[in-house]
Amino acid sequence: MLRPAFLLVIVLSCFTGSALLFAEEVAEPFSIVLLPDTQNYSEKYPDTYLQQTIWIRQNHEKENIKFAVHLGDIVQTASIEQEWVNAHKAMRLLDGIVPYSMVPGNHDQVNESKQLTRNTSLYNKYFGPERFEVEDWYGGNFEGKNDNNYVFFEAAGIKFMVISLEFAPRDEVLNWAGKVADAHPDHQIIMATHCYMTKDGRDKGVNKAYKISGNSGEEQWQKFVSKHPNVFFVVSGHVAGVGMQTSTNEAGGPVHEMLVDYQNLANGGDGWLRVLQFVPAENKIKVKSYSPVLNEIKDAPNEAFELDYQMTGEPVAAN
Repeated sequence: MLRPAFLLVIVLSCFTGSALLFAEEVAEPFSIVLLPDTQNYSEKYPDTYLQQTIWIRQNHEKENIKFAVHLGDIVQTASIEQEWVNAHKAMRLLDGIVPYSMVPGNHDQVNESKQLTRNTSLYNKYFGPERFEVEDWYGGNFEGKNDNNYVFFEAAGIKFMVISLEFAPRDEVLNWAGKVADAHPDHQIIMATHCYMTKDGRDKGVNKAYKISGNSGEEQWQKFVSKHPNVFFVVSGHVAGVGMQTSTNEAGGPVHEMLVDYQNLANGGDGWLRVLQFVPAENKIKVKSYSPVLNEIKDAPNEAFELDYQMTGEPVAAN
């Protein structure tokens, strides 16, 4: 009597022609964690900031966390160094464990006479290029500072890039980002910047409100995001609350645009994180909001939802 294994060999050896086989096994789910507006934690609740990064560190294998993205406003007052020390102590817990990107918000630059100056000296002291250049996933920056930077990671066989841009990015920054995107057509790009979305759509005037020369969220879309087909996600903070929309770029592809900022909740935000779980088998991104401080998950429709994202190709014919 033939054993099942031998029967399988015979069947496969006789099978020809029109079979459809997937090019490779569908990869397991993986996650990206967003750290929105930690300014209150750096100022008043440093233990909350620590609990956030401790959770990421301790759960990076369980959640298969491949990357963490800070959304800016790391500190409350850019000129108070102790706040930067607090932020450094929290973020260093991820060093060597989970790659991460940083970007300055409006609170991370010196404000003089109610006008932003783009002076990010303490941001670059604690989160400048020297901190990241030793990492093989660090790509580079604009003009030698880490206000604008790009980094790499890979998950499920997909090459990703995170481009982080300054608050109200200037035209020359958007031009630089465009060249970076064009130089890496094989990478899927997430753009992170502090201010891009409001709860009702793209920001249209933050540059004017803060008396700073630069581009609003709408202008960032028109000048950079919509023009590059490999940019598939934009994440931002700044405006308290959450928002979500999906737009169509010039190539006809979808771009998910997300706002997440919990700074106005109790205790400076109660440590809420936004977790993006990519599920290749379903071509979905499953979004959840979790607080390691409260050990709670938000279940409101604007806090827990799914997004379409193509991660697996069509099956290929076996000849």
